[in-house]
Amino acid sequence: HGMQDAAKTIGIIVLALYVGGFQDDATTIPEWTFWTSATVLALGTYAGGWRIIRTLGRKIVDLRPPEGFAAETVASAVLYFNALVLHAPISTTHTITSAIMGVGATKRLSAVRWEVAGTIIGGWVLTFPAAGLMASLVYLVVRPLF
Repeated sequence: HGMQDAAKTIGIIVLALYVGGFQDDATTIPEWTFWTSATVLALGTYAGGWRIIRTLGRKIVDLRPPEGFAAETVASAVLYFNALVLHAPISTTHTITSAIMGVGATKRLSAVRWEVAGTIIGGWVLTFPAAGLMASLVYLVVRPLF
């Protein structure tokens, strides 16, 4: 989370500070943004982490320890490469979910529960328009206050 998802969260906070006129420099990262991002990600993992783990480890495909190790190794390599070489934060959840589907597909394609995978991918696709809609609604409510 710290290398990928937190970086995206911090970037959004700094962008909002800069665009909102609360910060003069778009490259300065206030220390409180690190703490805020870490806290929010930790609370989110605490609140929904077991559901995510259960879905990824049992509902998409039944993972055994060697398969889980392979998926984690590949996902870690992809995350590290993107962060350290490409300097591009990507979603930890997207990466591990894709790796788990890939491991499951190596058994046989029918080992992957594609209806569950389809639901997850549908959620990924709907995330951006839903986030945009929510941002618009919050803006419309908050704008008159300022």
